[in-house]
Amino acid sequence: MSELPVKRCLVAFAARDRQYLWQVELPPEATIEDALRAAREQAALEPVPWDDAPVGIFGELRRRSDVPHDGDRIELYRPLAVDPRESRRERVRRLRAGRSGAA
Repeated sequence: MSELPVKRCLVAFAARDRQYLWQVELPPEATIEDALRAAREQAALEPVPWDDAPVGIFGELRRRSDVPHDGDRIELYRPLAVDPRESRRERVRRLRAGRSGAA
């Protein structure tokens, strides 16, 4: 008797102080949502935003209904404390304000 085919994916979430990783085995047609459900079962009570965090594969945003491939790293993203673009704009404003005061 042959084994049923499976794909293995890694589900990842990085909190501020810790990175969580769960290896899951899924049927070939399983979705990202299925992978998250399997990881959630392993995670017990870890503080992970399972239901509302944006998700992606290798840094690219994806829908929970998308089907990952064998070996994919499925990531749950937490909100940024500061928008990097706004942070850069603020640094430039401070730099320009410092230059105009030095003249």
